[in-house]
Amino acid sequence: MTELYDRIGGGYARRRREDGRIAGRLREALGPAGPLLNVGAGAGAYEPRDRPVVAVEPSATMLAQRAPGAAPAVRARAEALPFRDGAFEAVLAVLTVHHWQDRARGLTECARVARGRVVCLTWDPESAGFWLVSDYFPEVLARDRRAFPTMAELRAALGPLDARPLPVPADCADGFLGAYWARPAAYLDPEVRAGISAFAGVADADPRLARLADDLATGRWARRHAALAGLTELDVGYRLVTAAGGAR
Repeated sequence: MTELYDRIGGGYARRRREDGRIAGRLREALGPAGPLLNVGAGAGAYEPRDRPVVAVEPSATMLAQRAPGAAPAVRARAEALPFRDGAFEAVLAVLTVHHWQDRARGLTECARVARGRVVCLTWDPESAGFWLVSDYFPEVLARDRRAFPTMAELRAALGPLDARPLPVPADCADGFLGAYWARPAAYLDPEVRAGISAFAGVADADPRLARLADDLATGRWARRHAALAGLTELDVGYRLVTAAGGAR
């Protein structure tokens, strides 16, 4: 994760802005818990500002983009959190577990330092994904199904789970992979793709992007995905997972 984000992370704070609706769901899952540890914190999106927060992030490039006045940050990995057992009331991990070198170890560490709860925003590898990966980049779908933890894996590390769908708003302000499901032309923008880690490992993207551009220009995309027209949100597989803290 460190090497990837040191390479692609420049400008992430500009491309990956907090969406208020997603932030609200995360705050609801966290409850009033504090102090809070944000693992894989990046530039600091989705960190609550109404309680003490400590951030953990392995990439110096990402740490350098944290805003003045942001929560204090420690350069460390999820697999070796430099904190005592139960040091935090809650642990937050937003779209980060799939980047960890040892998912089970990182999740166990999150549970160890949380005396209250662990809240993860992740993607369910058993979901179908959405049109971008099924129609144009199937290798991304295949890779993500290997990279993201299954619900069973999360349960084994964290114990009983509350896992709920997190539908993505059609006008989502954040810039993760599924954020533009209703705005397909956005994926043609290199600036948008630069904020999506999934594209970093894609070879020969240009022919697929050209096909998407042609499908948009000819109306094929609109005809194929007419069912999406008018939807305000869509479940593309993201899950909000909450579990009790404490070492297993």
